[in-house]
Amino acid sequence: MAGYVFRRIVSAIAVMAMVGIFVFLLLRLAPGDPAAMIAGRSASEEMIAGIRETLGLNDPMPVQFIRWVRDMLSGDFGTSIFAGRPVLELISQRLEPTVSLSILTMIFAVTVGVSVGVLAAWRPGGLVDRLLTVFSALGYSIPVFVTGFFLIYFFAIRTQWLPVQGYVPINDGLGPWFVHLILPTVALGIAFVAFIARVTRASMLEVLSEDYMRTAAAKGASSYAMLFHHALKNAGVPILTVIGISFAYLIGGVVVTETVFNIPGIGRLVVDAINNRDYPIIQSVLILTSGLYVLINLTVDLAYTLIDPRIRY
Repeated sequence: MAGYVFRRIVSAIAVMAMVGIFVFLLLRLAPGDPAAMIAGRSASEEMIAGIRETLGLNDPMPVQFIRWVRDMLSGDFGTSIFAGRPVLELISQRLEPTVSLSILTMIFAVTVGVSVGVLAAWRPGGLVDRLLTVFSALGYSIPVFVTGFFLIYFFAIRTQWLPVQGYVPINDGLGPWFVHLILPTVALGIAFVAFIARVTRASMLEVLSEDYMRTAAAKGASSYAMLFHHALKNAGVPILTVIGISFAYLIGGVVVTETVFNIPGIGRLVVDAINNRDYPIIQSVLILTSGLYVLINLTVDLAYTLIDPRIRY
């Protein structure tokens, strides 16, 4: 186990090193002068020269890379060109809305997806199974922003049951915080519900066809015990894998959702940074999200032994 963990940590470091090189070269190897791209077409030569000096683009590239890595390891992710503030400070200020939306979305997706998948597998070909097939096709096909606009029109504009847009910090009250996140959570989570439900159904059907499940039924085991104690636990490895993948994919979906629902999170920060060509913010968010992606994959791999003790590394 210890050797496996060590190898995975080493591979994660190697992956992050390659990501760091790619992110660093993304700005430096782009066609044209990076400083001129950031400054815009109407910028003066003095402004362009100032941006080059701020980003250290006048130094040799190996020197720039070493300095960039050294600063990140020390917690210095640079300064925003347009905001004039530390990038890490800007990210930390936008962290709460993004983390709140991500956690609620995963709770919604896992709870509904696993439950529907288990019910569909228990009665294959039944009403729940047929509805899941239709729902999965729609969930995969409809983009997040289309779902978001539909939910806004029906639940916020027509019925006025929920707020249209915006975000309320959790310190201002748990109720307003939760109400403002209902629509974005549902809009973002529908695709993940469909994904998790389909994988859960397939895994459960495979387990339910095993001999030991028929033996449990012959011994008079209840439906609840067969589904959740025997079948779901043995089908847990594929389900856990798809949950980890969904959590990683969630990072990209947050960007679109926060833009549609006007949530001041990291997704909106990235969109604004792209529009303003604020490369220090873009580079920092790419590095942090890549690190989170690698950490999620490592955590999922290590969690397999908790679900299935037969797994050995």
